Amino acid sequence: MFAKRWIASLVAVTAIISLLLTACGPTPMFQVMPTPQVIKETVVVEKVVEVTPVPKAEKVSMVYITAGDVNMLALGQNVLAPEFQKLYPNVTVSVVHTGPGDAGSRLIFEKLKADKDAGKAQGDVDVAMVHQKFMAWAMAEDLLLRYADELETWKYVTAADARNALGTNIEGYAMPMFHSQIAIAYNPDFVPNPPRSYEELVEWVKANPGKFGYNGIKGGMSGVGFVIGWIYWKTGKYEKYAVTGPFDEAEVATWEPILRELKEFNQYVTITAGNVGTLDGLNRGELWMGPVWVDMFYTFMLEGKMDPKMRLVMLEPGLPGQPMYFVIPKNARNPEWAKKWVEYVTSPEVQAKVIIERYNWYPGIDGKFVEGIASPEAFARLYRDISPEILSKYGLSFPLVEYNDAMLEAYEKWVIGG
Repeated sequence: MFAKRWIASLVAVTAIISLLLTACGPTPMFQVMPTPQVIKETVVVEKVVEVTPVPKAEKVSMVYITAGDVNMLALGQNVLAPEFQKLYPNVTVSVVHTGPGDAGSRLIFEKLKADKDAGKAQGDVDVAMVHQKFMAWAMAEDLLLRYADELETWKYVTAADARNALGTNIEGYAMPMFHSQIAIAYNPDFVPNPPRSYEELVEWVKANPGKFGYNGIKGGMSGVGFVIGWIYWKTGKYEKYAVTGPFDEAEVATWEPILRELKEFNQYVTITAGNVGTLDGLNRGELWMGPVWVDMFYTFMLEGKMDPKMRLVMLEPGLPGQPMYFVIPKNARNPEWAKKWVEYVTSPEVQAKVIIERYNWYPGIDGKFVEGIASPEAFARLYRDISPEILSKYGLSFPLVEYNDAMLEAYEKWVIGG
C-alpha cells in the first residue's frame, strides 16, 4: 500500500513539474489547459489597490499553484489572473491546480521540497495557495520566504490563525486569503426550532431518524469538522487539542467510549457521499439538517441550486473552520511580483468584491475593513445567521496536526471498523 501511494505521489508530482516546465516555456499555460466551466463570467473589480506605475515594462512570467477544489482553479484562471494582468500588462500568470483537501497541499509541499533537494537556486513556483497542515510541513523544511508582515495589506489582518496554524508559529510566512466555516444547515419548514447544541442534536436525531445527514470523514471536510466538534464537545479539551497542546498519545484511548456513542448516533442519521451530497439532500427535502461549508451553501443558493429559505445555525460548543494561505517559496523566481499578487488579492476591494460577493467566503482580512465596500446584500447574506459575535464565540480551529490525524484514525477504528 505504501509503495502504491508513493508511486501515485511521484506520478502526480512529475505531472506538476511537467506542467510548470510547460508554463515556463514559450507556450503559455492557458493555451494547453482547458478552462473549467465552473465560472461562466468574469468578475470585474471596479476599484482595486493603488497601482504604482512600472517604469520599464519588464516581461515577467509568474507561476501560481493552488490546492483546493476546482473552484480555486477557476478563481485563479478566470478572475484573479486576468484582473492582475490588466493592472500589470507585462506580467503573465500561469495557474496550476493540485486538487482538493490536504492531499493537494501535500503535492505542493513535495514539489517545493524536490526543488530544494535538487539545489535549485530558483524554483518553478512563485506563489502558492495552501491549507493549514502545509505550514507545519514547509516550516520544518525551511521552504518559505518571510514576507507577509512586509505587505501593505498586513495591517488589515487580525485573525489568530494568521500567526499560528494548528500549533505552528507562522507569523510573517503566510497571508490568509479567506476563511471557510462549517455550520449546520436546516430546513425551517421541518425544523422551526433547530437544535442549538450537540446535546440537543442527539435528542433531535432520535426523534427524526434519517433526517440529519453528514459525510463521515471520507467524503469532505464538513463531515470531518462535525466529528472533530463532537470530540471537542465530549472531552471539553478544545484548548489542549487545538491551541496549547502538546500531543499526548495517552489521550487517544480515552476517545473510545465517546466515539462508540457517535457510532450509535450514526444509526439515526444518513451518511452522504460528500459535501455536495449533503447540500443536494437538503435541497431535495430528503434531509432536514446537516453540516455544510457556509460558502458552498450560499453559492448553491445564488446559483439556484438551494432553496433560499434554508438557514444556518452553529452548535455549542462550536464547529471548526479554516483559512487558506498564500505562501511564497524561498527560491521563487519573482518574489517581488509574488508579493504584489498577494497584496492585490488581500486588498479590501478584492476581498469585498470577489471573496465575499462572488464566493461567499469570510474575508482573510478583518471584516470591518470590507464593510461598506462589499454590497450591503452580500454582507448581510454572509452574516445573516452567523453574526461576527457568533462566529467569534463558536467558530473553532481544527486540532493540532497530531491530534487531527489521531482523531481521524480513531474514528476509522471505533466508528467505521469497531
